[in-house]
Amino acid sequence: MQLVAPDFDSLFAALADRTRRDIVRRAIDSEEGVAELASHYRMSFAAVQKHIAVLERAGLVTKHRIGRRKVVRTNVETLRTARRMLDQYEELWRGRIDRMSELVNEYTRETHQ
Repeated sequence: MQLVAPDFDSLFAALADRTRRDIVRRAIDSEEGVAELASHYRMSFAAVQKHIAVLERAGLVTKHRIGRRKVVRTNVETLRTARRMLDQYEELWRGRIDRMSELVNEYTRETHQ
């Protein structure tokens, strides 16, 4: 099973922060301008811009202009890719847990005979 994927370190590091996760969520619900996003947080506009830059580098959001506004949009495909990778890990660990259960059951049967 191949578990290598596009830079998951930066993706999950970006998602490790509560503010960045909230920005991703808000940008899924609807496109919001950077200024509108910044109004939701008790931090400076520059700090929100830095959070958005981290999300952009991780491929989680894109920013584009509509007139004078810079609008943020979530890249849903990046989230889907992350989900697929997590599903692979889940499958891997479920297989290991199932195998451990088999070994424990086998051991229990052998010791009780």
